[in-house]
Amino acid sequence: MTAILKSEIPDLKSLPPSRAEAGPVVIETRGLTKRFGHVTALDNVSLTIRQGEFIAFMGASGSGKTTLMNILTCLDTATEGKILLDGVDAAALDDEGRRVFRAEKIGLIFQQFHLIPYLSALENLMLAQHYHSMVDEAAARAVLDKVGLGHRVTHLPHQLSGGEQQRVCIARALVNEPHFIFADEPTGNLDEENERIVLGLLRDLHQQGRTIIMVTHNPDLICHVDRVVRLHHGKVISDSPTCAANCPILPHPSGSPATRPA
Repeated sequence: MTAILKSEIPDLKSLPPSRAEAGPVVIETRGLTKRFGHVTALDNVSLTIRQGEFIAFMGASGSGKTTLMNILTCLDTATEGKILLDGVDAAALDDEGRRVFRAEKIGLIFQQFHLIPYLSALENLMLAQHYHSMVDEAAARAVLDKVGLGHRVTHLPHQLSGGEQQRVCIARALVNEPHFIFADEPTGNLDEENERIVLGLLRDLHQQGRTIIMVTHNPDLICHVDRVVRLHHGKVISDSPTCAANCPILPHPSGSPATRPA
């Protein structure tokens, strides 16, 4: 991996303030409830998310955080309650409507990567484009370059490190320019160095005004986000801001400072 000099790493305290304060509400839930038989996985969850926020859903296993993410990404439906995604009533969408919305508006980053093993990094991105009825090799190459993998485009997943595979997943989530990025335990399978790189990429995207929702049980990650929503037994037990400026300095994968908006 390319050596990164401390002098090349930007001071995160000098970055522009979060855009979240001025952004409009883009996700809203009211009384959201999800039951599986007699088990209540989500219990009357109401929250709002503004454009440009970087939010963490936190809680132990069984807290409901993954169920909430699945509903917000149109992978599942609620039993009761209302959910508005970018002004769209998700409860009114049928299976095809949810698929189209997810394809057009949502980028997903998975802990387990879910890369096609016999396709190269570039081909994995182009396959994602195909499902969106477009194939643009130049655009796919540009996104891989953005996450520091321009030199790995022809590599198969088994030829990449865990951190590189996760960066391919991030590139795949970005290739169709989604409105929202959902990251499910994005650093769960990574060592400390690759965790820093992936978190640095997510914070770069946040500073560019992206709306990011990260699901995690790792308390060490909370200082990287604007806000933490904690769940316990399907209920929101706290919803509070954080101070991301106090987080450790994170390297950009290219080994040089990331381009920041003026």
